[in-house]
Amino acid sequence: MTAKIIDGKQVAADMRAELKEKVAELKAKGVTPGLAVVLVGEDPASKSYVTAKERACEEIGIYSDDNRLSAKTSEDELLALVEKLNKDPKINGILVQLPLPKHIDEDKVLLAIDPAKDVDGFHPVNVGKMVVGQDAYLPCTPHGIIQLLVRSKVQLEGAEVVVVGRSNIVGKPIANMLIQKAHTGNATVTVCHTRTKNIAEHVKRADIIIAAAGRPNTVTADMVKDGAVIIDVGVNRVEDATKKRGYRLVGDVDFEAVKEKASLITPVPGGVGPMTITMLLYNTVQSAEKTLKA
Repeated sequence: MTAKIIDGKQVAADMRAELKEKVAELKAKGVTPGLAVVLVGEDPASKSYVTAKERACEEIGIYSDDNRLSAKTSEDELLALVEKLNKDPKINGILVQLPLPKHIDEDKVLLAIDPAKDVDGFHPVNVGKMVVGQDAYLPCTPHGIIQLLVRSKVQLEGAEVVVVGRSNIVGKPIANMLIQKAHTGNATVTVCHTRTKNIAEHVKRADIIIAAAGRPNTVTADMVKDGAVIIDVGVNRVEDATKKRGYRLVGDVDFEAVKEKASLITPVPGGVGPMTITMLLYNTVQSAEKTLKA
């Protein structure tokens, strides 16, 4: 058996085409979805990510409000900008790119964002709503994983799922989403982490494995039962002298070995990654749609 590849680039492209149609419908009704992106400092990875988000907005017709601030920007200045964006009717979503400079309290800034414009899904109000199963903006990477599974027709109801990793960005929220009483949930979920004893024993039971540990080869072929579905969230740099950059990107799963046992598997890159920005666009459009009902 060789696993079928779950093509995140294709799923993301399909979703963006659907969102482009929704944006056109909203514009016909006088509403242009608007996303404000705030970047403080010159972190290269953050700059690249923000630029990709702005291109994605342009691609589907979302208004992008670009706010690039000096690394010397004070916490008060940043909070003032967030408050201004909270009150701006042209803005449906606010994204403050993390990490922030050390002199700024990230929690304080995230709390300052209006939960109705928190399209990253990180505000405690939205996290709480997600946990109790109420309508909320869902965190982008975990929501992207759900879309990959659903659109690949993976059976979630009653499935044994093991999540390796317990971060606030991926591990905890995806576990919460998958146990919800909904067509995108109803799974039995085990969360493994650095203090879990005998991780392999847990992973071997899984119908679906979600690897989000941030370490190469966390999941190896001997840990995977035949026919399991593998979602690899990891993005790790490993040295590779054959590459011009001197490194290559790998996930948390031993891809070459595991793909010979799995039924479906996401590659790195090109699997979960393309879904994150797409779900940010999804949440922004969802926020704009709510203004019509207000």
